[in-house]
Amino acid sequence: MELPNSEKEANMYYSSHYLVYAVLPLLKLLCLTVIGLVLAHPRSQLVPKATFKLLSKLVFALFLPCTIFIHLGETITVQNFARWWFIPVNVLLSTAIGCLLGYLVAKICRPPPEYFRFTIIATAFGNTGNLPLAIVGSVCHSGDNPFGPDCYTTGVSYVSFAQWVAVLLVYTLVYHMMEPPLEYFDVVDEGGEIQEPLPSNDLSRPLLVEAEWPGMEDRETEHCKTPFIARVFNSVSTLSYSSIPDPDSLEEAPAPRSPKSIRCLAEPRMVRRIRIVAEQTPVRHVLQPPTFATLLAFVVGMVPPIKSVVYGNDAPLSFLTDSLEILAQAMVPSVMLILGGMLAEGPNESRLGVRTTVGITVARLLVLPLVGTGVVYFADQMNFLIPNDQMYRFVLLLQYTTPSAILLGAVASLRGYAVREASAMLFWQHVFALFSLSIYIIIYFKILLSYV
Repeated sequence: MELPNSEKEANMYYSSHYLVYAVLPLLKLLCLTVIGLVLAHPRSQLVPKATFKLLSKLVFALFLPCTIFIHLGETITVQNFARWWFIPVNVLLSTAIGCLLGYLVAKICRPPPEYFRFTIIATAFGNTGNLPLAIVGSVCHSGDNPFGPDCYTTGVSYVSFAQWVAVLLVYTLVYHMMEPPLEYFDVVDEGGEIQEPLPSNDLSRPLLVEAEWPGMEDRETEHCKTPFIARVFNSVSTLSYSSIPDPDSLEEAPAPRSPKSIRCLAEPRMVRRIRIVAEQTPVRHVLQPPTFATLLAFVVGMVPPIKSVVYGNDAPLSFLTDSLEILAQAMVPSVMLILGGMLAEGPNESRLGVRTTVGITVARLLVLPLVGTGVVYFADQMNFLIPNDQMYRFVLLLQYTTPSAILLGAVASLRGYAVREASAMLFWQHVFALFSLSIYIIIYFKILLSYV
């Protein structure tokens, strides 16, 4: 396409061609997804499941960290760190609003009681990593994109800047919300688990479990498959807790008393319970390759002497960044191929119910983006956003528009709770997201490109 020469011509050109710029990136991603679906389909079996699992591990351990380090480190500065403050705040806002919508869905659709919390967190926790990166990469792939020559670098930087918040949410809010329900734990012990345990063989696990955070389900803690928090805070109940560890047993053996170790005041019971729960929260797993790449990008990017050595055409280590950039280019196609492989497996049987599944999907993919558009508009009116940066706004809007995070499948496997329900719900959400993302991205481009 022939690019406009003046700013006035650009406004008219992009506002009249917004439909093309919105649809073409999605068609590219759809083609990659279909290719992955064909390759992994059980009838064709052109590529075995083991290959897709290996590819997901490469994305997690190599391609995604390279993408984050190359683009976030290049653009991050102390000033930008302060200017981008609304990106992590927006992740928290979208999760909080999603929790409220999930609660309404649970009240209206009335899922089985044991899946009440799952309904809330499935509505609240969206994909803030791989899928937004793939959409940004596809939007910025052409040289005549409406966001300018730095479209991809800035877009990836904005998406990557939200990753550390999402990871903290995974190992705190999501981890605890996916705890097996206490009310059904004794029934599980007497008659078998609510969800059949997945076999230890990696190839027998669904690709969903490996799609976004490989190996999470192998990081089991002592109490990850028990209603530990409910047991700690539940003081009066008629249930039997023979199979649930007593929180008192978690206390370390008392050390020999000395004047320094004698406390003036006894620890309050509630404070003690909170401390025990905090000690059992697996925050030690937060530092994974993508998170490590984010922290490293912060350190290198915000220290000018180090940054000048690593980034830039004339930098002494430019050969290293060039090599990492070559690896990073494989991230977008790999993510979409894995998504196609996940869809090829089809939905599992679910006890969540059709009404609840539809309710979660509608709330997450149709209602939440509408609310998010209002939030971003209000933030813009309050001058919270970077002026005249439409990619910044586009990334903020995407955080409300993506389907539930595929990572929910791995957390479900880790906690032994709603594994089949998570698989079925994520399958149908991603199928429907093909249409909802198309509609909303067209709307976003119409809004944003009107002010380019």
